[in-house]
Amino acid sequence: MRKANLANIKFFICIAFVWGVLTGCLKTEGTLKIKGKVIDESTKTGIPWKNIIVQGLVYSNNKLKAIESGQFSTDSSGYFTYSLRKIKGAYDYNFCFIGNSKYPVIINKMTLIDLEKNAKYLSFSLSRFADLTIKINRKSRKPVCDTLCLIWESNGVYGGNLYPYKIYNYGRTDNSFGLSSQKDLMWIGGDVISTISTKVFADKKTRLFWDLYRSGKRMEILDTITCKRDFANIVYFTY
Repeated sequence: MRKANLANIKFFICIAFVWGVLTGCLKTEGTLKIKGKVIDESTKTGIPWKNIIVQGLVYSNNKLKAIESGQFSTDSSGYFTYSLRKIKGAYDYNFCFIGNSKYPVIINKMTLIDLEKNAKYLSFSLSRFADLTIKINRKSRKPVCDTLCLIWESNGVYGGNLYPYKIYNYGRTDNSFGLSSQKDLMWIGGDVISTISTKVFADKKTRLFWDLYRSGKRMEILDTITCKRDFANIVYFTY
């Protein structure tokens, strides 16, 4: 019995030692000096004056909580150097890149192990926006009234969340009928001449989903395009 107890004690000491080695290597307090760059995904050039917020992810009451651990910006060449405050109990960190008219909001998650390992040569690449204009024109006179719905996504991201759109509309728009989705744009009419101005990922596939409800029937139409950066990308839909 004593030999068995002694064996169990040795086993648990061994487990505790291994756990201590694995977790003890992760310093969860203090600061970490990080260096790196933020580049454009396509051109590989640095993105200047890019604002970045870093969050430490900590479990609290069985929920993951994001605690800010620092804010900094890239310089004129897209490089940065910063002393990051490490959050106690945080073993993952979010690098949140603030969006603007050229680049979207992006969150890049890193483990503390990878962050410490690559602290002196971090590199992040961002996809740039391209302008997209969607022109809608109803030329049909029969029936008198029908319904058109539109939703789009770029590189798998819902367009309405990617960048705010502006709509110049003649006719009626509504998103409360629920014919396809609460997020759809909807035209009911009549005389419809509309222009939507927005931004999508450059050089990535953008898909536009059209639903036309006419004479009691539903017609689904899919357009797949690739928008070029620094170019006037225009999609026409006539029905």
